[in-house]
Amino acid sequence: MIVLSINGQDAQVDAPDDMPLLWVLRDIVGLNGTKFGCGMAQCGACTVHLDGQPVRSCVLPVAGAVGKKITTIEGLSATELGKRVQQAWLGIEVAQCGYCQTGQIMSAAALLAQKPSPTDEDIDAAMSGNLCRCGTYVRIRAAIKQAATGQITVPQTVA
Repeated sequence: MIVLSINGQDAQVDAPDDMPLLWVLRDIVGLNGTKFGCGMAQCGACTVHLDGQPVRSCVLPVAGAVGKKITTIEGLSATELGKRVQQAWLGIEVAQCGYCQTGQIMSAAALLAQKPSPTDEDIDAAMSGNLCRCGTYVRIRAAIKQAATGQITVPQTVA
């Protein structure tokens, strides 16, 4: 048995030490927000936080997460920053297909935790490993800037 700290809760999992954290989260723990994209740490869809740092869970053996705090998209809203980033994403309506967005949000939250007022260059560097096939990069940058300032745009409803 392996004990993991996931979103502030301890979870006991029966998994081989070399099983990727992604599959432990999705298939054993039942947290499906973290997505499988490429399986090679190239697309960012599987991004989670490990002790506050963004990591690609598709290539991280579960043994590498023991004794560390894992935060998934499901646990991100427990923080004020996480709520702000998620609200900015909704306010700007970043997602098209949405598949990559959990990884995008996790990377953005990690950036803002380290650099509360990022420049465009900071955003580009932090987000460069996250791919979006729909090409929502302009809206992603705008959402990060809104989350940084706390001035979130609320989407208009259609009657």
